[in-house]
Amino acid sequence: MFATSDESSGRSPDEPAGCPLPGIVAAFTPRLAEFAFEPGFVASVDQHAAELRELLYAQGPELLPPPLDREELSDYALGFLDALAEIGWREPVGYDFAVGRLTAICWLVREQGLLTA
Repeated sequence: MFATSDESSGRSPDEPAGCPLPGIVAAFTPRLAEFAFEPGFVASVDQHAAELRELLYAQGPELLPPPLDREELSDYALGFLDALAEIGWREPVGYDFAVGRLTAICWLVREQGLLTA
């Protein structure tokens, strides 16, 4: 699918080994360029990002969600990647549910600076 090893990411020392986020960012950052000409894909990624925020972080009455936690998002991504591996998923030329979800993870990681030390 894509690299998740420490060597592929130049990970920070406090990032746990096997963290899938650098691999997801490396593999799906090129998909962000599709936002310029695929409004349906933009909407899909936006919905996935909102679902992830709600699933992982939307707790309490605050108007703004708390900052994303790299470890929680990483745990979610590992589970999602495991499920994709079990079904033999391969990245399509266009986009499907998995591409939308992985691109949303990539976008959230970049937006929140979760790979910067």
